[in-house]
Amino acid sequence: MSMKITKSIVWSVLLMILVASLYRIIPHRPLGFAPQLAIAIFAGAVIRNRLSAVLLPLLSMFVSDVIYQILFINSLGSVPGFYEGQWVNYLLMAGVTLLSFLMNKVNLRNIATYSFIGPTAYFVVSNFLVWVSGAGWGRPKTISGLIQALEDGLPFYRGSLISTLFFSMVLFGSWYLLYKKSESISVN
Repeated sequence: MSMKITKSIVWSVLLMILVASLYRIIPHRPLGFAPQLAIAIFAGAVIRNRLSAVLLPLLSMFVSDVIYQILFINSLGSVPGFYEGQWVNYLLMAGVTLLSFLMNKVNLRNIATYSFIGPTAYFVVSNFLVWVSGAGWGRPKTISGLIQALEDGLPFYRGSLISTLFFSMVLFGSWYLLYKKSESISVN
């Protein structure tokens, strides 16, 4: 049986992604606790149009970054939305989406696996790039310096793992419920 895509399903998925992107701006959440990696995994696994799948998590990040910037400009937040080198985060997010294209079957095991692989790959590559560029804490260009740079990012990594698993459950669970509802309605 194939799923009949209805306007309500499309709007529901877009609403989930918008709500998740707005969640990122909530103050006092754990470091790294954001829905964007789960959105990238969800989009890569579920959305058939590859360009749309890559653009949706990037759009979610951009909406969040615009809100951060507006709050920062108006002295309502301490974190700017846009900063030097930010394009790397967008590139890494697109990479997680591309990686999720490899999820050949949407099931609990694959969702959990990709919810671990996505944040882990993002963590390793982003912290490696921070170390190589000399940004952040300016760790020395030695193996010890790289290990220090990775240790610097551990609080973000923990929050990223937890949030990716949580938001993946929300996104994939909602999608599954919508899918099953649509399937039972459109069965002839």
